[in-house]
Amino acid sequence: MKTFLSAAVVLLAFAGAALSKEVPQSVPEVWEDFDPRAEALEVETIRETIENGIVLRYVRYVVGTFDERKTKVAAFYAFPEGGGNLPAIVQVHGGGQYARKDAVRFWAARGYAAIAVNWGGKVIDKPDDPNTDWAGIPAGFLDPTHHNGVEPGEGTIHDVEHPWNSSWILYSAAARRAITFLEEQAEADGNRIGLMGHSMGGRLTVLTAIDPRVKAASPSVGGSGFLYENITGIPDSGRRMTEGRELYLKTLDCKDYWPLIQCPLMFLGATNDFNSPMEHVIRGFRRLPTRNNSMSFTPHMNHRFTVDNYAARVRWMDAHLKGDFDFPGMPGGQLELKTENGIPRYTINPDLSVPYPIEKVSIYYGYDREPRVRFWRSAAVVEKGGTYSADCPVLDLNEPLFVFANVTYETNDSIPMPPGMNENSLLTVTSHPSAAFPEQLKEAGAKPVGERQRLIEDFKHGWRDWSLVGVNHRAHWNYTSHKVNDPAYFGPRGASLAMDIEVSDPGDTIAVILETDQWRGYTGRKTKRYVAMVELKKPGVNSLTLPVSDFKTEDGTSLDSYDFVTALILTPGQKERPQEVKGEWQGKVPTFRNIRWEGGEFQPRPRTYLKSGVSEVDADAAFSDAFDNAVKESVEREDQDRK
Repeated sequence: MKTFLSAAVVLLAFAGAALSKEVPQSVPEVWEDFDPRAEALEVETIRETIENGIVLRYVRYVVGTFDERKTKVAAFYAFPEGGGNLPAIVQVHGGGQYARKDAVRFWAARGYAAIAVNWGGKVIDKPDDPNTDWAGIPAGFLDPTHHNGVEPGEGTIHDVEHPWNSSWILYSAAARRAITFLEEQAEADGNRIGLMGHSMGGRLTVLTAIDPRVKAASPSVGGSGFLYENITGIPDSGRRMTEGRELYLKTLDCKDYWPLIQCPLMFLGATNDFNSPMEHVIRGFRRLPTRNNSMSFTPHMNHRFTVDNYAARVRWMDAHLKGDFDFPGMPGGQLELKTENGIPRYTINPDLSVPYPIEKVSIYYGYDREPRVRFWRSAAVVEKGGTYSADCPVLDLNEPLFVFANVTYETNDSIPMPPGMNENSLLTVTSHPSAAFPEQLKEAGAKPVGERQRLIEDFKHGWRDWSLVGVNHRAHWNYTSHKVNDPAYFGPRGASLAMDIEVSDPGDTIAVILETDQWRGYTGRKTKRYVAMVELKKPGVNSLTLPVSDFKTEDGTSLDSYDFVTALILTPGQKERPQEVKGEWQGKVPTFRNIRWEGGEFQPRPRTYLKSGVSEVDADAAFSDAFDNAVKESVEREDQDRK
């Protein structure tokens, strides 16, 4: 849909300096003087190709003139040849990445017009092509580079603290101008524009989705907000900022963007993501002012997804921009604490109105206060009359309980997926997660259930409890689990880690890795990787028994206990220590059996989220505040629902 701008609009003094003389003090004030349609885009088409019916253009357009400096970003734009009045997509890349041809070609093949914005400025085609140019304003990955805060610095637009000093605002402006670009293309329908982004792009999706022209949004593993606040029950766990903190939090924290988003939004998440901790995502999600939203979380993973979860994003856009897919409603979940046996029970009612069957329902529960290293147990799910429930026992009444469910549907329509993923007909949506704090568990009469376990993994359920990368790649397989961080499965004092490994060829070396204190910098302890390198000398089954002292850092320091271990990782030796192991893994991808602890004594574990000098009282007091806030929020939501 072509959009024509009136002379009056064009004559608005958009040129950057038009930003208010008063320093904005809220999100609406940040954007009130920015009209994304005012300044001419001055689109340059640098190159056009047509391949397999897809038109691909390398373009560049003006973001805006700021402090008399004209800024431009490069982008890839694609659409099906001969297409018209198409739904459209703005794709925003993540940190360290760049706009990709494959991204827009994927959406064009699905009948969309799509633009991928190269806000980072890296080369995306030929080195000598005109590229993103921030005109000396700090932004992108080149020189000058990304400027997170609002404080002034060399090249910033303002010489006082100001939101428009932050690169985040400039990137969001570039995304808003990409929406304008789509409005002006003959192939695109400017009334059906979707927005998505990954990691840093996920945050930019949240910052940009408040634009009323966005009709559907899908941020992934970024944009949660609340990153400068403590995780509940973990003192000093929030990110730190020295300059401009107050203004930054009022104008740039995503938590204040979520309430302004009016379009349907689907968050694509990973339960152990480092960049958008799950609890923060849930807090942000609950601030959305409308109800037609969804989530899809991949369990056990960090910053990546399985294909059934990613398919939710694809189908979300189809449902809201094309109107040709019936997207299931978000499952309602209820955590019942007062039960006849003292074991909390989680119950969900999936949407049964959609025209495809449920493939499976999975209910997950875990305990760790730190979501980035939490192990998610798989509960035994029982179905009765379309309602699914599972017991979620607690081991320690002084720690919280977290629960959610995934509902996977079989759509019976296998669709191509982005590069790196196979065709897929499944679709997974996540329920509203629930949490119970220690005082709630105690008040409800919950009973601690469970014992310490020596058997970590018997593979009766395959790799269900693991995050898998490169599963079928001989040289790059990598299997990670946080199960060794679970209060029932962490290692006994003085035990050995044992396992059986079946290999096809002799001579390959495996790296068995125990990583400690991941994402626990607030404790004062640094993350460390302790590695046991083991040559597998014979084909067939090799039995390993690795004493704690066998696990060493690169400088030779040995692990002294398993108390602070957060992850177990299995991978080829040359991937972990290429200086020690020459050449790639030669045999087939190995199989594993019976990963277990042998010997040693079960001992109590310290509170791993505490640093020296912080009392347990200080940490636990936060749960009382969180409980009060949860009650207040629930009442407010109920009042909203009645309106």
